[in-house]
Amino acid sequence: MDRRQLERRQFVTSGLALGAAPLIGGLVPGLANAAPPMTSQPAAQQPVATPTYQNNPASEDSTYSRDEVLNAGSNFLGVTVEALGGAIERIFGDYGDRPTGYIAGEEGSGAIGIGLRYGKGLVHMKSAQRPTTVYWQGPSIGFDTGANASRVFTLAYFLDNPEQVFRRFPGVEGSAYFIGGLGVNYQRAEGIVLAPIRAGVGFRLGANVGWLSYSKKRNILPF
Repeated sequence: MDRRQLERRQFVTSGLALGAAPLIGGLVPGLANAAPPMTSQPAAQQPVATPTYQNNPASEDSTYSRDEVLNAGSNFLGVTVEALGGAIERIFGDYGDRPTGYIAGEEGSGAIGIGLRYGKGLVHMKSAQRPTTVYWQGPSIGFDTGANASRVFTLAYFLDNPEQVFRRFPGVEGSAYFIGGLGVNYQRAEGIVLAPIRAGVGFRLGANVGWLSYSKKRNILPF
């Protein structure tokens, strides 16, 4: 092989080696001075679960049955179950037979056309560890004159905790009625319904035209 052919072969061999070097260096790190940069994609973020809330109806464990209401009401008011049954059935027909609580207390009222009413009692709820003391006061409009005292057994509907009772409850116009010698009327505020059942000498139902404010402490002013 002459000198010219030898130089041509060396030139071709060196050119192939130079062309293959970047390829080998990319496949096998360390065989090239600079490996091609590697880019990494950020890990996909998992969506954060958003909690959902539902307003479920009160369960039977947190409400009072018909028998529980009749026994507690008749014992407190001092009337027979039969006498209380008529009033209870009327309330159950309007708002259901599973109240979420009840208030047992006493009140006094007086009137000369426009009357005042003051009372004190205990809020009973199965969801509470013990009864909560509550006071109520408010004006009323009636057509009688005099003073009276009565016991009050109030059924509470849609009451989730005792704190919700501390507010003003207007009377529902036209809801007052007498059944079996007992007086019943409805009070409603922000979805909560109270149904007081009154038993006593000379009790008045004028509070259905007006309001009652329920509070944690006794207030002299009924407004």
